Amino acid sequence: MNNDFIKNEVLVHSDTLLHYANKFTKDQNEAEDLLQDTLMKVIRYQEKFEESTNLLGWIYTIMKNIFINRCRKNRVERNYASTVLPASDPSKQQSQNKSIDNFLGQDIDSVLISIHEKYYLPFIMFFEGYKYYEIAEHLGIPEGTVKTRIHTARKLLQEKLKSYRFS
Repeated sequence: MNNDFIKNEVLVHSDTLLHYANKFTKDQNEAEDLLQDTLMKVIRYQEKFEESTNLLGWIYTIMKNIFINRCRKNRVERNYASTVLPASDPSKQQSQNKSIDNFLGQDIDSVLISIHEKYYLPFIMFFEGYKYYEIAEHLGIPEGTVKTRIHTARKLLQEKLKSYRFS
């Protein structure tokens, strides 16, 4: 498959796909982002599409999975933020100084880089919304090992970022 496949087979369904994305997101801008991410995955994985199958169904499945993974990621982020920072924390206020976020982000990035890859990869995949069994399958390791590595990564992050704790 090639660019002709994308132009002649995929992009002709853009309006339909955008309508479908709007049903998921209920927001035009988010729907456009979802469509863009979907089309990027379609381009990336176009060789996995089987010619004799339903193209629109295949694309819908990709879009649905992207949307579900975003929801999972947002839920994980909200849960993490609510457990780490108390509601009275000034860094949660809208008028905060953005440089605080930049420093925290830089510190988190440097800590993540310092974690051994065998802990880092399962942790990041879980943070992005993948389920334990999906991570285990992708990495070719048992699900229990995945859980242990994610737990270890969390403990390492907590230890290395303990200066940011507020209680």
